Amino acid sequence: MDVAPTPPAARVDVVLPCLDEAGALPWVLERMPSGYRPIVVDNGSADGSADLARALGAHVVEEPVRGFGAACHAGLLAATAPVVCFCDCDASLDPGELPYVADPVLTGDADLVLGRRRAATWRAWPPHARIANRVLARKLRARTGARLHDLGPMRAARRADLLGLGLADRRSGYPLEMVVRAASASWRIRETDVRYLPRTGRSKVTGTVRGTITAVRDMSAVLAHV
Repeated sequence: MDVAPTPPAARVDVVLPCLDEAGALPWVLERMPSGYRPIVVDNGSADGSADLARALGAHVVEEPVRGFGAACHAGLLAATAPVVCFCDCDASLDPGELPYVADPVLTGDADLVLGRRRAATWRAWPPHARIANRVLARKLRARTGARLHDLGPMRAARRADLLGLGLADRRSGYPLEMVVRAASASWRIRETDVRYLPRTGRSKVTGTVRGTITAVRDMSAVLAHV
């Protein structure tokens, strides 16, 4: 009797924080490159996102504690590949471009790579969110010396190193805390351009002024206390 071969282990795990993203999930998951395993972290969706992700072949983690950082960290803990990427799950970022951020980490040329968003259309990045990102990036450069222009929600680093940072924020400050702690640990941090597309569905953060203000507040708190 023939035994089915064991599928090769993923070179890269991709953490996809998810809150009501059923409309975007099919496109996001079909764009996943070979060797990249999607880990969809459901953060309390009411639209069947978790079941849809499972049906589409993704590994699904349930994180009942609400918060972007809570979802990201749950995915990091669930990852098993040596390199972990983070990517928004709303189709604003193309998973097909994940190798741009992961390859320098896989080859040992960088410790943390962030995708610098380049808006594909004016609708992709509302002015209030673009301005807030610019202000935070300026503060981040002043704090860390890292030559960064974007907080880069698409990013990659080695899993063991990320766990060693001791990331504590569980809200919108999680991505910023990662960069601050990485810079403090003398990581080699790089940026690379990625396309930024109009998201599918309703935005919880950058699509609303209120959401952007909340994110800026969370990130400012990180800069003040880390």
